[in-house]
Amino acid sequence: MSAMRNVLTKQLANWIVIEMKLRNYHWHVRGPQFFTLHAKFEELYGEAAEHIDELAERLLALGDPAILSLSETLKAASIQESGGKENAEQMVAAIANDFSLAAEESRLGHSYAESLGDVTSADLLQDIVAGLEKRIWMLHAYLGKAIEPAIKPAGN
Repeated sequence: MSAMRNVLTKQLANWIVIEMKLRNYHWHVRGPQFFTLHAKFEELYGEAAEHIDELAERLLALGDPAILSLSETLKAASIQESGGKENAEQMVAAIANDFSLAAEESRLGHSYAESLGDVTSADLLQDIVAGLEKRIWMLHAYLGKAIEPAIKPAGN
């Protein structure tokens, strides 16, 4: 088993939960923002599916198994399933929070991968973080909220 197994498995599990949550929101969003959010959630679950594939393939390339079941997914994930009763704004806020947690954990995984000299895993996780930072900013803008910078300048 590779040293990166736990990091990559957690990220894989998180993205599986995020994808399902986004599909749920895509199917169940209601209200005046329906057309905007319906399309956005579809776009985002498409991106989640790409991350799932990349993370699973990285695990396999390292000689580790990818997640084999939904129960294993829920055990490994730090992202929680949706409650099922969210309104449109709560859906967007939940995804923004999930993306923030995934970005934070990906940053830690990136640092760990670099410490091991696993450049490929580090690059994969850094690419995920870069995309998430943009999405987090956009979701917060949609909600009309300011966002704390992910990286604070030195001396602050």
